[in-house]
Order: sequence, then C-alpha cells, then structure tokens
Amino acid sequence: MKDTIAAISTSLGIGAISIIRVSGDNAIEIVDKIVKNKNLHQLNSHTINYNHIVDNEKIIDEVLISIMKSPRSFTMEDVIEINAHGGIATTNKILQLLLQKGCRLAEPGEFTKRAYLNGRIDLMQAEGIMDLINSKTDKMRELAISQVGGNISQMIKNIRQKIVEILANIEVNIDYPEYEDIEELTNQKLFPKLNIIENELKEILKNSENSRLIKEGIDTCIIGKPNVGKSSLLNKLLGEEKAIVTSVAGTTRDIVEGNIIIDGIIFNIIDTAGIRETNDIVESIGVQKSIELTEKSELVLFVLNNNEVLTHEEEEILNKIKEKNYIVVVNKIDLKANLDLSKYNIENIVYISTINNQGIEELKNKIKELYNLEKIETTDLTYLTNARSIALLNEALESISSAKIGIKNNIPVDMVEIDIKHSWTKLGEIIGQNYSEELIDQLFSQFCLGK
Repeated sequence: MKDTIAAISTSLGIGAISIIRVSGDNAIEIVDKIVKNKNLHQLNSHTINYNHIVDNEKIIDEVLISIMKSPRSFTMEDVIEINAHGGIATTNKILQLLLQKGCRLAEPGEFTKRAYLNGRIDLMQAEGIMDLINSKTDKMRELAISQVGGNISQMIKNIRQKIVEILANIEVNIDYPEYEDIEELTNQKLFPKLNIIENELKEILKNSENSRLIKEGIDTCIIGKPNVGKSSLLNKLLGEEKAIVTSVAGTTRDIVEGNIIIDGIIFNIIDTAGIRETNDIVESIGVQKSIELTEKSELVLFVLNNNEVLTHEEEEILNKIKEKNYIVVVNKIDLKANLDLSKYNIENIVYISTINNQGIEELKNKIKELYNLEKIETTDLTYLTNARSIALLNEALESISSAKIGIKNNIPVDMVEIDIKHSWTKLGEIIGQNYSEELIDQLFSQFCLGK
C-alpha cells in the first residue's frame, strides 16, 4: 500500500461533473505536477480549491480540487478528489496524466480496502458501503446506512466481549488456581452465561431474515391454468403492459418477469406458462418451467377463474403449494360465480377483477400481511445483510450450543473452552478481526472501480 492509486469515481458518460480520486503518500505531489497553480502542499486540509489541469502548458480542464490530508480522510492517507467537467474525453485525459506522473490505476474497491486495512472501517462497514451503492429501495439504503455507521459491528463486538471475559476467567482458573479472589467458573456457573450469548445470537439470526428480504427481495411466482388472467395480473401489479394478454390459451409459453416494491421490499414477480397437459412441444417446456419455478419461489400467487369449477389439476396444485407461502387469487369476479372453495380451508384468498382493476390493492395488502411488512418497517434495522456474515454467525452459534452440550455431559471446562474460543473467532471474522488475505481480495473485488 505504499504506492499512490487513482481512479474515476463517477460513472463514465456525459454529465455536469466527474470525480477522479487519488490516494496515497504521494497524492499531493503527483497532482501538483498536473495543475497550473502548483501550491497544493501549502493549502489547508479539507478545503476545495479552484485550479486548472494542464498537460505541459496546455489547459485540459477547469477544475475544483478537494484536499483531505492524512489521517483525516476516507483511506487515512492523503486523498485528493479532482472535480472536473463530466465528459468522457476530459475525464480519461486527467486520469491518463495522473498515471503518467506516478499513480497506479486502482483496483476495484481498493480505496475502501485501504480504509479497512488502515483501521478506518471494519469489514462489516465495508460491506455496508457496497450495499449502499447497490441500494434499490429506501429500506435497503436504511439497512446499509446502519451497517456503515457501525451499529451492527458494535453489536457483534459486545457479544465478543462477553465471550472473551468468560475465556479470561477460565484461563485464570486453569493457570492460577491459587487465586482465591477470582471466581471459579464451574460448569454450573458457565451454563447460564452461555445461554445468554446463545439467545443473543439466535435473535440476530432471526432478525437477519428480514435483512435478506430487504436486500434480495421475495421471489414470487404467478401460476394457474391457461386463460385465468395470470398475465393480466402481472401487468396490473407492475403498472405496465409487460406480458401479452389474449383470449388464446397458451399465449404465455416462457416466463415473463418484473419487479414491484411494497413497503420497501422488492417482489421479483414471474408470470408462468399456464399449467395444463399439451402436445405442443414449446408450450410443454414452458409448463415444466412453471412447475419448477413454483417449487423454487418463496411466494406463490395461484390464480383461479371465478366462473369455472375447480379442476382436478388445480386441486393437485393446491396440495403442492400448501406448505409454501401462497395466496389464492380468484379472478373475474365481474362474471357469474361458479367456483366453490369452501371445503379447502384456504387461509389467504383475495378476489379480484383485472378487467375492472378491482382487488389489486387488497392483494398487495394481503402480501404485506403475509410477510408482516409493517413489523420490518418499524423494527430497528440492525441485521446482518449477507450470506458470509450469516454463515459465520451460524458457526458461532453452533459452537456455543456445542459448549452447552459439553457442559451437560460434564466435560471439563478446559475442553468446553475450545468451542467457546471457536465461537469468538468466528464472530471476529464477521467484522474482520480475523481474516485471510484471499477473502479480503475476493470481497473488495466486487466493488466498482473508484470506490
């Protein structure tokens, strides 16, 4: 990390401004070589200064230069941000000059990586920055901001502190048994302490399911036989004519996808081919895809026709989806009712008419109720947000549970300590207290260039 890096931090294209970021020990010296007024060393930190970028005597652009001197910067190194006019040619020319004068082109995420390695942020905060950049909803943004602010990291640190106090007590008991003023941590005394830690880890994991919904959305599948109004329902939910709607059975042969946002949660909706027996090869492939998607989806919207009796195939679908989150959507309530569902004990059912735009809001409210979205709205968003962190937390929880089992089986405390230490280590990996270089390289390679 001794070299000085540079990269374009804004999207390439035509715009009002573009930002070229420079970080490293020689940042000020290198930028000074390409500006007209060569006095950057004399300027105060955290100031914005008017200048020109020049190539020898030729003016390249009129710019504003932000100076942030070490250690009071994002990377804790000297950082300069050049605010240039947002043209592709101009931006690339400035970056080219910086590289010619001694900068190295930054790798994806390298600025954030330096912030982490220099102790400015921990690993969870770094992942929060990436989530913030990729946020598609306000809820995702709030979740990311909580992580960037260190709220979740502090929660993990507090649990680690409880564990390290237990470990210290055990070590003292083992190494210095003659110290009478130190509490002897027997299995009986250790068990309730581990119980508290186990419950805290379980609570975080439970709440982290909400973060998965916020971050990844809910895969939702619209199924039913041909001509019940699946494509019409998709169009009404999306607010656009995305799926082709005709009176011809089997019009939808492949999946049609779209996204809606309900209370800050993304629902990834898929309209499938009508499920029926068919001799058409293409349509039969679509039907098979529909069945597969039904099994994979987290929410199933099963559309039925209000003016037709339930068929044997539809009864089979009801049996298949009863273990999933599902809503039966009875369409065409503008027509005479011939459908009787009274004997099927369906909890979640909504009646709609896509042709008259009836019941669509009721369906959205039913989805909100099914996933308890109001609770997510009001809950403190201190959750783990990615698979890596959740997997590590599960390992930490398993180790604490294993330690409790050991205590119940009267295993000596010094043996139980191995599981407790393993839990402490795994929690450290979540926030980056323990890490492998390969993991760090992989994580930051997912960032965009210039961040």
